[in-house]
Amino acid sequence: MREILNEMHQWMSDYMKSFYSADAEVQQGILIKEKHTGYVTANCVDLAKNLNFPKHDVELAEIIGLFHDVGRFRQYSIYKTFNDADSEDHADLGIKVIDELDFFKKLDAADFEIVKFAISQHNKKEIAPTNDVRKLLFAKVIRDADKLDIYRVLEPFLAQENADKMPKFIKGKARAEISPDFVEKFVRGEQTDYREIRTNGDRKIVRLMWVYDINFAWTMKKIVERGYIEKIVENLPMDENVAKGVKLLREHVNKIIENG
Repeated sequence: MREILNEMHQWMSDYMKSFYSADAEVQQGILIKEKHTGYVTANCVDLAKNLNFPKHDVELAEIIGLFHDVGRFRQYSIYKTFNDADSEDHADLGIKVIDELDFFKKLDAADFEIVKFAISQHNKKEIAPTNDVRKLLFAKVIRDADKLDIYRVLEPFLAQENADKMPKFIKGKARAEISPDFVEKFVRGEQTDYREIRTNGDRKIVRLMWVYDINFAWTMKKIVERGYIEKIVENLPMDENVAKGVKLLREHVNKIIENG
């Protein structure tokens, strides 16, 4: 599979560079997506190795990481936005791109279905029900790998004084407050659809709630080691309910790491 992967890496590199633009704001967005693709691919490989996947499955995880956001580039080409709510679900767009690429036909049929399922589910609020344990496993791997890097991407914009520097393709108003319904869900440990984000405070809460959707102790340890949770907490508008949600979240984090 390594030969196919080399071909895929070259294609993806050329494809992403084909979207480079003289428009500084567009170029910023493309470069962020390109760098994100590299980090998520590496995260998939590292996580798969930590889970003791055989070589074949490590490479399958690498393919999923490499192509998980391929739909982002067609999304911008068609709709001039990276916002799914204002265009089309980028994972669904990605499957359309993948179905057009001949080198995917070189994969075993079962592997190809795993790749498509995992990519189609990487950004959904919840993974679609499936009885296929391998599809479910790889969907969990890419969801963890993706979230781990999005924490890195958003970190520079956590402080309110930096909120105005947030690129337009990162949806969310600069206001610091958190919408009441987001606070309620945070205290209950529930996920919220990111398309419902209305303020910068909402965005921070959503990223904290992601912690409840982390599947592997390896990922949780990385999130803690890099200080992503505490950096978000430090920049939250704090009240009694938010503080309660933070306390419950920290307890959940410790439990996942201890049981891992």
